[in-house]
Amino acid sequence: MGGSLALGDWRRRVADNYARVRTAGAGEAAWAEWRATRDVLFRRHPQSPVPPAQRTGFTGMAFFPYDPSWRLIATVHEGVRQPPAPPDARGAPDAAFISIGEVRAERGGHEIVLPLLWLTGYGGGLFLPFRDATNGAATYGGGRYLLDQAKGADLGALPDGRLVLDFNFGYHPSCAHDERWECPLAPPGATVPAEVRAGEMAPGG
Repeated sequence: MGGSLALGDWRRRVADNYARVRTAGAGEAAWAEWRATRDVLFRRHPQSPVPPAQRTGFTGMAFFPYDPSWRLIATVHEGVRQPPAPPDARGAPDAAFISIGEVRAERGGHEIVLPLLWLTGYGGGLFLPFRDATNGAATYGGGRYLLDQAKGADLGALPDGRLVLDFNFGYHPSCAHDERWECPLAPPGATVPAEVRAGEMAPGG
């Protein structure tokens, strides 16, 4: 399997993995199953971001320990659409995005506000990348993703429209694994002003 068929299969499998998490609900067990399924894809699938030469010895991505305090429920505040902005990206000219509002959540008495983006090219869909104080050390310097509907990465929403933002599921863009991949990165304003010691750690780290 190659080309578009492989990419289609990758997206389907990623989406199925997130669907299982939404069905299972919150908790460390669902997170652990998501990780295990994802690690198999990374090791075996032709669309894996892991370089082919490293897949045979790949044993799984490192993660911070599961922390239930980083599972947040965010309100969505829609805003006026902004003109398409040049993406902060590695070779991803078709991955421009626009801001369609922001999400707001609270953790430990502190408010977290992040821009909610819409990808105007590529596969389209809601997109929520983030940066934090671990970038460049424990995590990739370009940040991580929480929501990417183009790839099926979506933990869902409550009936009232609030979004589930579980930073334990934060993961790296493909270009963090291999520079041959193209990926939009979190813009400077998409920053959590703290160390998010939850989610995926830097590849190889």
